[in-house]
Amino acid sequence: MTALSGENIAFIGLGLMGRPMALNLEKAGAILTVNTRNPETLNAFEDLGIATAGTPADAAAEADIVIICVANTPALENVLLGEDGVIDGMEEGTIVIDMGTTAVDATRRFADAVEDAGGRWIDAPVSGGTHGAENGTLSIMVGADKQDFERAHRVFDVLGARVTHVGDVTSGQIAKAANQMIVGITIGAVAEAFSMADEAGVDLDKLRSALTGGFADSAILQKHGERMIERNFEPGGKVVTQRKDLYQALEFSEGELGLELPFSRLALELYDEVIAMGGGELDHSALIKVYEED
Repeated sequence: MTALSGENIAFIGLGLMGRPMALNLEKAGAILTVNTRNPETLNAFEDLGIATAGTPADAAAEADIVIICVANTPALENVLLGEDGVIDGMEEGTIVIDMGTTAVDATRRFADAVEDAGGRWIDAPVSGGTHGAENGTLSIMVGADKQDFERAHRVFDVLGARVTHVGDVTSGQIAKAANQMIVGITIGAVAEAFSMADEAGVDLDKLRSALTGGFADSAILQKHGERMIERNFEPGGKVVTQRKDLYQALEFSEGELGLELPFSRLALELYDEVIAMGGGELDHSALIKVYEED
């Protein structure tokens, strides 16, 4: 028996992150039905013998758990509440899990809508990029009722290496906002330090090696620093996605909590510069291009 034998799961959203996550669930034995906007992607899953559905409602119809992993809050609202959305198809007691990065106020509204329809809501955004999605090593930040978290835990165990029940609904999205603030700002710090050292004639490979293991070390220095040195900006996490996540974090922090976050605000402006330069679809480590232009 495999980890998810007998678990009836619908997976909606088969992009950079969703596709490998869905495949990992299928490999773990889930009875899987998938839906996405791209017909070619659906055909590819059909070729693998995986059931597909034409609408989110159809995907959710037989599922005990519905996982949604889409690009942004408006896309999630459409999948969930739009015509032939998940709520139109799901049954009483269905658990709906949002594994994208969604605005906190919208998360509250979506959770209420699902619960009013007889379902249960979990926000469970992830960190770890496409590498983590492919290898089942994502960090998963969960906001949920304790019983709902326990019900979904074996699904999370297939997808991630670190699964943390942060607290009640919205806690996962608040944790992801914090994650993206740290990631976005740290990428900027590495880009700025590398630009200074490069201008001074220091070998960046040796600089990265010297910094690794000290207080400046981080996954960002190691992975994104390597991308900056190699000029490999094939996206694991896109600039436009990082920008969106920072904006949501600032909107929540400044609008709802009354906090000023100057580092995050500056990072947002720098990512806007990359987008203006035409780099929105590149990996967020392409932030270093801002310094090369100066």
